[in-house]
Amino acid sequence: MEQYPRRDMLGSKEKHKEQAYRELYEWMEVAVVSILCMVVLFTFAFRFASVDGNSMKPTLHNRDWLLVSGLFYQPQPGDVVVVTQQGDPEHPLIKRIIATEFQEVDIDFEAGVVYVDGKALEEPYVNAPTTSQYDMEFLQTVPEGCVFLLGDNRNESLDSRSSAVGMVDTRYIMGRALFRLLPVNQIGKVN
Repeated sequence: MEQYPRRDMLGSKEKHKEQAYRELYEWMEVAVVSILCMVVLFTFAFRFASVDGNSMKPTLHNRDWLLVSGLFYQPQPGDVVVVTQQGDPEHPLIKRIIATEFQEVDIDFEAGVVYVDGKALEEPYVNAPTTSQYDMEFLQTVPEGCVFLLGDNRNESLDSRSSAVGMVDTRYIMGRALFRLLPVNQIGKVN
């Protein structure tokens, strides 16, 4: 009669062992699925970008970290976007969309005023009037599938006023800057 309790004890140990393996498998499954979801999310829906330089002051500063999304994004004037550069995809530009396809852009460099479709833009985000002129001639019409970009710190920004950047093809837009993540004391929505 002493053998039956031992069999029950062995069976009980096997059941506990099997249950432990089952729980471990479930935890591993959850971990793998979670990691895959994060990879997909941050590959297709969200990305991180770092501001390099002062061309977006006062809106953004050097070394700010941004959360960017290109999922279902349609470029709109006023949006701060991250674009890859032809020939230098490792150093994206972060600029503001001023005009989209078929809009006319003119800049009065003496008065420091930007016009889109004949209307002067109200630009409370700009820290100084737009007086720096590059090699682009104005009036310009934005071609189909392109955007015209300017930095908020107009006099220290290499942007669509220069043929080095020019009109940017929308296919190079990684996405819209949604949130500033760093520095911690300035976390918030990017406007």
